[in-house]
Amino acid sequence: MSSEKTNYQGNGRLILGIVLLVLTFWMFAQSMQAALIPIIAKDFGITDDPAKMDLLNFAASITPLFSAACIVAAGGLADRFGRMRFSFIGVVLSVVGSAIVALSPNVEMLIIGRGLQGISAACIMPSTIALMKTWFEGKKQATALTWWSVGSWGGSGFCAILVGLIEPSLGWQAIFWISAGVAILGLLLMLGTPESKAPVNDKKFDTRGAAIFIASLICLVLAVSKGRSWGYGDIKFLGTMGLSIIGLISFYFVEKSAPGKGVAQLVDFSLFKSRGYFGATLSNFLLNAIAGAMVIVNIYMLQGRGLSTGDVATMTITYAVAVLALLPVGQKILFIFGGRLPMIMGTIITFMGVVLMSMTSVEDLAMYKVLVMVGYAMFGLGLGIYATPSTYTAVSAAPQEKAAVAAGIYKLASSLGGAMGVALSLAVYSAFGDIHQAGAAGLWLNVGFGVLALLAILFIIPGQHKSQQPELA
Repeated sequence: MSSEKTNYQGNGRLILGIVLLVLTFWMFAQSMQAALIPIIAKDFGITDDPAKMDLLNFAASITPLFSAACIVAAGGLADRFGRMRFSFIGVVLSVVGSAIVALSPNVEMLIIGRGLQGISAACIMPSTIALMKTWFEGKKQATALTWWSVGSWGGSGFCAILVGLIEPSLGWQAIFWISAGVAILGLLLMLGTPESKAPVNDKKFDTRGAAIFIASLICLVLAVSKGRSWGYGDIKFLGTMGLSIIGLISFYFVEKSAPGKGVAQLVDFSLFKSRGYFGATLSNFLLNAIAGAMVIVNIYMLQGRGLSTGDVATMTITYAVAVLALLPVGQKILFIFGGRLPMIMGTIITFMGVVLMSMTSVEDLAMYKVLVMVGYAMFGLGLGIYATPSTYTAVSAAPQEKAAVAAGIYKLASSLGGAMGVALSLAVYSAFGDIHQAGAAGLWLNVGFGVLALLAILFIIPGQHKSQQPELA
């Protein structure tokens, strides 16, 4: 790899190809959770069938579930067998999964396609971050990671808008056909990029650890996402949560014993000895948990203020525009001050935006709508400032030979944080009889996530000197 690296440098074509692959998950696949569930339910004729609706909700959640469960294992395999190879595998799975979703005549077929989309994302995300770490250096690497963040944070901001633009005239299936085309185009742009692998070693892949980890994460995400509908005292919730805890404890001991058995660790816990990596990953988990605020405020606006879905979707535009506009600002602050300062600034702005949304006691609808729109803008501004410095801090702290698996753990934190934040926010929201108190309580929980993220940055990530900031390549 080192000899290839001296003869090849990443370019704009590689960046564009990677961004397109990232968009297949964050903008296209995630559009089902954003706005497509009622549309698909009506198309399938299952609106009045509670059992089928539960299956449809599971189909929507299975993509991030499979992505979260498989992403660390996929990152380890990409380090071992090649990051370009796993990007290609991700594209194939994305195209096949999108085609199955678009052609699905029923919910059961939809679930298969959505599962493949999740595994696709697990292959693409750590591989593409590792490719950027390999083929870009210094400021060019930070710029490349900024564009990666455009695909993830920006793509998620445009989910609802994408549905509004395409579905009315072309149908919901068109979204997934376009996604398949975007994936193919992204791969074509990446062709010619040299393969990138970790140094060869004779250790075996940790198959047992991977199986335990994937099963444990599936149980955990299922318990968190389905706990409210199952009931937190139900045997299904208690069983899946118990299995996840036992599995994760078993996984830790399996990983600790792996080196002595000639097996390569799936998760090298020594990564977390780096305060930069640990702090960036933990704060990333907590800031993604604030995704629950977007769900709560939208539900509250529909149920508590009587707005239409179109009105609510329009109000999210301020978030999407802000996060895209501020991503380059976060990069520039990173260049000047290092990663810690913009992460602090971004986190504070983000949870202050949620504070504005939480003012459900404001009776005047016009005034509250202004608060929500300003809050959404601050939410986007904060995440836009935070995203690139956080990713750069985590990636730069990891050794090159563990780049993809480190990126996989970092993105696992994103998926798990989002799933748990939404589930816990909905649980708090459902616990109150008064709709306005429910909205405020659900949103203040997310303010708490933001405060914890700030504390993680302040007390874990070390201050950075000039020598630690990105250098011109």
